[in-house]
Amino acid sequence: IKCQKSIISLSKLLDGDCLGFINSHWLAKTLASPKQSGSKGNSIKELLPKLGKSGFLLNGLPSVCLPSVWNSTKSENRADGAERNSGEALHALHMKFFTLATAALVAITSNVDILAFSPVVKSAVKSHAHSASGSLLVQSRRKTSLPAFISTTEDSPRNLPAFEEWCTQYGVQKMDGVQLYSEDGLDWQVITTADIPAGTTLLYIPAEMVLSSDRVAQELNSISNGGVAAAVQQLSRIGGASSIPKFYLFLKVLMEYEAQENSSFLPWLDSLPRLYYCAVSMTNFCYECLPPLVFNLSRTERVKFDNFLQSNQDVLKWAFNSVYTRTFCHKEGQNADEVVIAPYADMFNHVAVPEVEVYFDGEGNCMAYTLVDVPANSPLRISYGDPTNPSFLFARYGFLDESSPAGFCKMMDIPNTPENVNIGMDPSKMLFFHDTGDISQEVLDVVLYAKVLSNMKYSQETGEVKKQFYEAHMSGDEQTKAQIHEQYRYEVMKEILNHCNTFLKSLEALEKKSEGKSFDQHPRLPVILQHNEWVKQTFLKVKANEPLVQQYEGGSGGGFGGGGGFGGVGGYGNDMGWEGGGGQDEYYGGEDYNEEYTY
Repeated sequence: IKCQKSIISLSKLLDGDCLGFINSHWLAKTLASPKQSGSKGNSIKELLPKLGKSGFLLNGLPSVCLPSVWNSTKSENRADGAERNSGEALHALHMKFFTLATAALVAITSNVDILAFSPVVKSAVKSHAHSASGSLLVQSRRKTSLPAFISTTEDSPRNLPAFEEWCTQYGVQKMDGVQLYSEDGLDWQVITTADIPAGTTLLYIPAEMVLSSDRVAQELNSISNGGVAAAVQQLSRIGGASSIPKFYLFLKVLMEYEAQENSSFLPWLDSLPRLYYCAVSMTNFCYECLPPLVFNLSRTERVKFDNFLQSNQDVLKWAFNSVYTRTFCHKEGQNADEVVIAPYADMFNHVAVPEVEVYFDGEGNCMAYTLVDVPANSPLRISYGDPTNPSFLFARYGFLDESSPAGFCKMMDIPNTPENVNIGMDPSKMLFFHDTGDISQEVLDVVLYAKVLSNMKYSQETGEVKKQFYEAHMSGDEQTKAQIHEQYRYEVMKEILNHCNTFLKSLEALEKKSEGKSFDQHPRLPVILQHNEWVKQTFLKVKANEPLVQQYEGGSGGGFGGGGGFGGVGGYGNDMGWEGGGGQDEYYGGEDYNEEYTY
């Protein structure tokens, strides 16, 4: 009965989607109906292997159900002015199949041992050694001060005392003086109240507490009778292969959430943020207030969540955000595709120049050590990724990193060709420096090659110059490059300043759009406006760069800078779903950014 109700409830989400509605009720009816053999009915385990297969749920459906989803080519208005095409409609249909497969898996968790991979209580841990048995089974459990049911509503409080008690019980060890700190009970961070020298191990988390995508995948596949594997294949087919490791963790979080008081991870779950400011939690109006780059990045993050959507959107959104903002990848000791969540280590905030690094030993234990001397009463922070792209950090984690020395120049109309990439078309290198208005050499090179020389009326002379510049760049002939730059200096500066003026006008329009809006109704709007203001000030400083203006006006000038602008180091990423990164596994160039105009 529980399985049947879970599947039927999907119809509430599908909300008028004829095909999805029929699929939901068809599946519920199939579960309840007797088999031809005369047995009592179909089990969800028997249906799981089929649920991930493309087209399975289309069998027997009347064709009248298909046009609204399968054959839809009707354009729809979107915030970015783009049109929804038939490929997106097909993508939406696949998401329905995937949704049903996921919902079926969650529905059976109460009937299986979902705690096959659980932490081990260690009443007196004396060393960092892994447990001799290596078992992942729960040996004993202790009660902590937890509610009977965890609420995922955005105004729900976080239970940190129970979390810290749980960490101690299960073997987390930390240096004296290392503690969690919050000013308002919502935003939490790791700090030290004692001086810590560089190279000091300050945190140890046993492997049993670390949620590893590799081990969780083994657990899920062992209890799903092929259903999870089929869903993973389907996710890969719709372009989500890079998200598969996090999909496993997403399911694990949902399973533990459903178990509630029977979950060994309940104290950790109850300590997680409920209110997130990242792209997945934004409203349509929030998207309308975003510049093009962060809009596209945010939409990419939202599409990943849409792939995981089910009937209970609040719980699903909370689980998705918890996974996507708290995972570590590409760290020392991790497998190439492994993604992990390490409770307590996921509380570290972000900063451009970090004090702390996280790594994993050969047995999967997580440790954190200091990179520099850290004085008492200071925050302990890690880096979530490249500090020169605050827009990505904003879209993924929901905060503005004002410690970033520079940001991407926002030129998004340059074709992503191999030649342009070789010249330097890389968001982490095409930079405007925030404090000085300096311009990186990559911006100058790409603008000259991909805009000025490419947009000029073709002639044998201009074609030869473009070829010479490319060959000089590839061979490291800086003298020839400098000569060509000098020849087209005016045109390059004109392109850059026109870009700055156009972008600043768009930011002004976005700012006006937000006037009069309630922050209570749109709680993420202040962070969006903060991001837009940071970008605005960066562009204004580029325009005010005196050597740049002199170059454009034909004066002698003093060069373009490009090496300075590294201001003071701040620290952002506080715990409103902002801490806990540690590797941007889909950062640039992956499946998410393979459009013709990548940036």
